[in-house]
Amino acid sequence: MQRRALLAGLPFAPSLAWARPSDAALERLNGQHPAAYYAEAARLLSAGERDDAVFVFYLGQLRFRTHLMARNQRGPGGDAPLFGSLSESVGRPVNEYAFGDIPALIQAIEAALAHDRQAPDRFTPPPEFPDASRRVREGMAGFRDSIAGRAEEIRRQRQANGLENRTQK
Repeated sequence: MQRRALLAGLPFAPSLAWARPSDAALERLNGQHPAAYYAEAARLLSAGERDDAVFVFYLGQLRFRTHLMARNQRGPGGDAPLFGSLSESVGRPVNEYAFGDIPALIQAIEAALAHDRQAPDRFTPPPEFPDASRRVREGMAGFRDSIAGRAEEIRRQRQANGLENRTQK
């Protein structure tokens, strides 16, 4: 799988368990409305494939945010309410799991960014919407960096809230 080669240079030793969504499954999603990624992440989560769900969720979030920005749908109309609803209904349980292992979460975000570069979104093509694509990718990279910089704080907060931390560092 080409994704495995992309993961070799990541700053954390990659746990490839989450890299199971097949290229064919990801190819089927590419070009669909970004809500399809959320549906797939929810399916994976309910099937117990939680690490896979994290990767698909963040790829979907990247693509949904790009769609909203590119098509100026951030206000109350358009797909913004759907994005908010899916972020709550799918994103909350995915993130509750994902933030329990910060290195794996960072890997999943890196892999989503890498996959997005390797297989550009056909629903909101970067050549047609370069500014939105660049800004959303930069935002996700900043989010990743923020998580890395706040890892200990996140772990302490999770512990105080009775949530599992699956890794210590």
